[in-house]
Amino acid sequence: MTWLPSNDPILGDAQSCEALELVVVPRTRDIGNFPVRRALPHGKRQMVGPFIFFDHFGPVQFIAGQGMDIKPHPHIGLSTVTYLFDGKITHRDSEGNVQEIQPGAMNLMTAGRGITHSERTPDVERRVGQKMLGLQSWIALPEGREEIDPSFQHFGAEALPLVSDAGLSARVIAGTAFGKTAKVGMVSDWFYVEVTLAAGTSAPLDADHEERAIYLVDGEIDIAGDRFEGPRLLVFRPGDPIKVTAVRATRMMFLGGTALGGPRYIWWNFVSSSKERIEQAKEDWKNARFGAVPDESEFIPLPDKSY
Repeated sequence: MTWLPSNDPILGDAQSCEALELVVVPRTRDIGNFPVRRALPHGKRQMVGPFIFFDHFGPVQFIAGQGMDIKPHPHIGLSTVTYLFDGKITHRDSEGNVQEIQPGAMNLMTAGRGITHSERTPDVERRVGQKMLGLQSWIALPEGREEIDPSFQHFGAEALPLVSDAGLSARVIAGTAFGKTAKVGMVSDWFYVEVTLAAGTSAPLDADHEERAIYLVDGEIDIAGDRFEGPRLLVFRPGDPIKVTAVRATRMMFLGGTALGGPRYIWWNFVSSSKERIEQAKEDWKNARFGAVPDESEFIPLPDKSY
């Protein structure tokens, strides 16, 4: 997906839990014909671990003949994680990867020195219509690894570790959590877990990670007597384990990892520790020096305005 900045909503949530550093109200944008809620980057917090971008798209019901059409666009200096709860997306990229993304699967595209990709509704789902709900995150690459070769990894839902207990389900998408480790290869330390809780059920957010957060997709939780409804991003300080209790049925993502060595510059779909590298990427896209996506003839032009 693509990024352009916008103003952050005004927060109205309680924040008395000592471990809670920030509550982010996602800001809403329209990209194409569906709504997106954007939690990162935020005016008070650029990253959580290496997570530098966090989009929550849908829920949306596409009628027959409609669908997602995100035309080919470029990235550098990051990995994208696309994770679906409902619906399907066809991913195509300039490395020749074509993958139908389905609910519960892990899809990690590493841009590194540069990649172009598109995201569209598959033909069958476009003909009949489909409901769509999902998340896309960007993982900023560490210095020294920002220019690695582009790549794509896919793991179906059945290949991801799943922890189930009475009222709790946790799918480990990346990294280690709940005593399980996902297979996905990573170039830095981060974790990402889908957690669902029935009403009255609790789950721990471990203190093992330097930076950590919970994104509430839907539902309501209690933490140390304070209640939070989705959608919200809750960012926690390092320290003690956090106990999360569902007030009603809740779906959320646990995420975070080791902080990067410094901030990153973001311009459109480019992330880098170097302003000069972003300027180069802008010129490369403007002059068609990125790779083309097979079977695609459209593209998103470079925005006119610099941010």
